[in-house]
Amino acid sequence: MSVAPKPWDGEQVRTWLESRIAAARLDQAAADQRGYSAQDDYDKAAAEEWVCRAVTAAAKHDQAAFADRLKHLLAQDEYPVTGIYDDRRFEREVRACLRKLAGMTKANTGFDNTLRYQ
Repeated sequence: MSVAPKPWDGEQVRTWLESRIAAARLDQAAADQRGYSAQDDYDKAAAEEWVCRAVTAAAKHDQAAFADRLKHLLAQDEYPVTGIYDDRRFEREVRACLRKLAGMTKANTGFDNTLRYQ
């Protein structure tokens, strides 16, 4: 009665990443309009967009290549980007997003949820 694991669907993962990029851009615009009090939200959305853009190219390959790309990014010390408010907060959010994606990749779940708020 064991359930067979789902096969890796690179196209579904790319669709999920593209939807997260679009949602992150909307979140950044909303945070930018709210001003100083929403700088945390802006950095969090910018981090999610950065991560999704950084791994989109690896999504079309197999699951192992995608996981290797995530591990490579997690091993980096710095994530160069401009236009954010707090570098430490941004890097913390990038690492959190990378860990979330690594867990989703390992279990091969969650890529079918393309809603804006997750």
